[in-house]
Amino acid sequence: MRERDEHERFDRPRRHTKPRTKVRPNYDDAATARVVTIDRGRYTVTLDPSTGSGPSTGSGGGDGSGGDGGSRTITAMKSRNLGRKGVVVGDHVRVVGDVSGAEGSLARIVEVTPRRTVLRRTADDDDPIERIIVANADQLVIVAALADPPPRPGLIDRCLVAAFDAGMEPLVCLTKSDLGSPDELVAMLEPLGVRVVVTRQDGDLDSVRDALRDRTSVLVGHSGVGKSTLVNALVPDANRSVSYVNAVTGRGRHTSTSAISLELPFGGWIIDTPGIRSFGLAHVEVDDLIKAFPDLQDVTRDCPRGCLHSATEPECALDVAVADGTLAPERVESFRRILASMNQRDDY
Repeated sequence: MRERDEHERFDRPRRHTKPRTKVRPNYDDAATARVVTIDRGRYTVTLDPSTGSGPSTGSGGGDGSGGDGGSRTITAMKSRNLGRKGVVVGDHVRVVGDVSGAEGSLARIVEVTPRRTVLRRTADDDDPIERIIVANADQLVIVAALADPPPRPGLIDRCLVAAFDAGMEPLVCLTKSDLGSPDELVAMLEPLGVRVVVTRQDGDLDSVRDALRDRTSVLVGHSGVGKSTLVNALVPDANRSVSYVNAVTGRGRHTSTSAISLELPFGGWIIDTPGIRSFGLAHVEVDDLIKAFPDLQDVTRDCPRGCLHSATEPECALDVAVADGTLAPERVESFRRILASMNQRDDY
């Protein structure tokens, strides 16, 4: 007995912890907001004016609050309860805490609302990990220069595949028409029914404004093709850095390091993204791509099981439809071209 008492003196005290409560926090009063940019774990969001000021511990409107009921820009961090769930530019979120926008204030993102669309890419065609670029955009603007740097049709095709897979409407913007002719690329895209706008240095941008008005559009393209220049022309106070093309390599230098969403003065939002050299499509399946072409999808219902709809398939129903005049050969050829781009590498 005495020996046992001696040992018990060195026992670790028993822990008396409260059982974990099943009651979760109620965020019914959280403000809704849009994520406009991300920098090292800090999220810049704009509050939805219709939600009011929401809960606030600060005093005063802070930068971007204005006095006219416009959108208020605040800084937030991701709440612990979101766990590993990612938050990307374009997300619509709910925030609590200090939403005053005052200097030094910090709110918390507690919920990410369901995304309407998600634009994905992989680092390579063999990379199984998908990376979300932006969320909730309804239009993918593929920006390509007609010269300096020269256009790369392979990348345009791959971006078209990504747009169709994401359920986004593609728009091809051809810049620097004062340095090159757009005719060849316009003819290449015409059978796909893709809208094309052409711009030139110091030229009229009315056609671009009409295509972007009241929509959420994301810009993708090589460095040096003029994405940031275009954004600066459309949003005068954007102040996006512009790059110059290397005379030896013919490639632009990356100047934008992160995506940013900007409100257009004529209505809508535009998301500028860093320049890309490649667009991996490991996440895209053939069946997902053909859904973007209802006329072709209807025809392929007669294809044999396992048909990949390429030009080398021996009994593809697309070939039968072309032969009997049901489908235009140019449209089938164009579809197969972007289909082939999923498995082709190009030096971007």
